[in-house]
Amino acid sequence: MSVIEVNKLTKDYGHGRGIFDVTFEVHEGETLGFLGPNGAGKSTTMRHLMGFAKPQSGTASIGGLDSTAKHHEILRNVGYLPGEVALPDGLTGRQFIEMMLAMKGTVSKGRSEELLERFALNPAGNVKRMSIGEKRKLAVVTAFMSDPDILLLDEPTSGLDPVMQEVFIEFIREEKRRGKTILLSSHIFSEVEALCDRIAIIKDGKLISTVDAADVKHGLKNEFTIEFETTDDYDRFIHSGLDPENGNKSSKKCVISVPDQLTNAFLSALSKCRIRSIDEHSVSLEEYFMHFYKNDKKFGVGGVQNA
Repeated sequence: MSVIEVNKLTKDYGHGRGIFDVTFEVHEGETLGFLGPNGAGKSTTMRHLMGFAKPQSGTASIGGLDSTAKHHEILRNVGYLPGEVALPDGLTGRQFIEMMLAMKGTVSKGRSEELLERFALNPAGNVKRMSIGEKRKLAVVTAFMSDPDILLLDEPTSGLDPVMQEVFIEFIREEKRRGKTILLSSHIFSEVEALCDRIAIIKDGKLISTVDAADVKHGLKNEFTIEFETTDDYDRFIHSGLDPENGNKSSKKCVISVPDQLTNAFLSALSKCRIRSIDEHSVSLEEYFMHFYKNDKKFGVGGVQNA
């Protein structure tokens, strides 16, 4: 069952800025990673889902509620962690927490106290004098303190030190085990890889692809740099149908990425050539994504293109 739905969502700010026909869904109990660099459209999509912006066309909904028409109801029932934390002046962290508890209609303070302890935050100080990391921790506490079933997390570890980033990732793993539905936007690949069941890639306001994280990991390629004994050996391999990515006949070297399903064909082609040297490099998940991202290609898992 889809809990978060975005359908052909468009907001054109001009000069190529905005989001364009963005469509995806997040199923109940699933964590979807919304991956892209700063300025790709992640935060704009999040703001539309929360009802803070009105689309020019398309729709966004959470829990069956239209994000524009049911803005206030969504605010009460969804845990939202914004990418940029703006806190009101003149309040202590404690007063801000109490204000947010009242807005959400939450009576018990038990969970907020647990979160303050877990993220090592003293809420007594004035929010204006808090560091960036302290403000982020306060935003984390207020997003999770009502124990919502649906969470929208926009660059959640931005501003946290490495220790707190690990604390946060382990906390989200626990929330996942409890069945929470999470949309997590990030430009930090390790964060997405650690937490997400599926990954949606956005570039220049357009969704490039949505893939299962498990399929991506299974389809990761190994990259080989091969030096051949002769130019004839080089030519024989180059024309074997495997389509090496980089080749230089004068040096008799080529670089090729080999997905799992082409391993036998790769070994067969090598057996017909004399090899001077071969070096293997396992391509990371980040490198695999960025290869398609930078070259503006549709993302492929194990050689299969995803529309």
